[in-house]
Amino acid sequence: MRKLIIAAFAFISLSFNTPTQPKPKEWVSLFDGKTTKGWHCYGKPTASAAWKVQDGSLFFDADSKKTNPKEGGDLVSDASFTNFHLKLEWKISKNGNSGIIFWVQDDTSKYKQVWFTGPEMQVLDNDGHPDGKIKKHRAGNLYDLVEGKEGAVNKVGEWNQVDIISYNGKLDFYLNGVNTVSTTYGDADWRALIAGSKFKDKADFGKVFSGHIALQDHGDNVWYRNIMIKKL
Repeated sequence: MRKLIIAAFAFISLSFNTPTQPKPKEWVSLFDGKTTKGWHCYGKPTASAAWKVQDGSLFFDADSKKTNPKEGGDLVSDASFTNFHLKLEWKISKNGNSGIIFWVQDDTSKYKQVWFTGPEMQVLDNDGHPDGKIKKHRAGNLYDLVEGKEGAVNKVGEWNQVDIISYNGKLDFYLNGVNTVSTTYGDADWRALIAGSKFKDKADFGKVFSGHIALQDHGDNVWYRNIMIKKL
């Protein structure tokens, strides 16, 4: 009987310690809706005063920057990511311009601006901003690299849903559920895109496929909310 009891306990112990399948990757919030915790302006230890929390969104206050230019700057996530699925919503002011930049190398000693290293999904009032007349510069485009599918962006002042998926050499942009951009990266085609762009003279642009997320200060009012990311 004693041997049977010992054997039973051994079986139960083995059952509890048997390795299980890893849990699916979970979504992580990059913005708590109340503070700028987890973010800092490029080259600064914290977020500047122009980046404010307004009605559950991260709001770039252009007037605050005009009053004091030092209060501006691109907002950079403290954490960095390699393969990821980023989800967020944005709303732009009339005639406004901003962007969602990724693979940012957070090193001001080497790079003056975040866009020296990181590609961008364009955020824009297509009808009001001059960039709206330039192919590859419209909302939902891979800025200056790939022209996006048209018709996905909502009217200025309305919220837009974004998905950016970077995974093992494949990059996809979705704007309001529409796959506006689908391309590869790190290959000959990617290098050709860069060579034909305004970034051709930036030695490290789009070459490191891991880095920080940045929300661009382009001098215009812009709002971001529901910022979530999942490592892939």
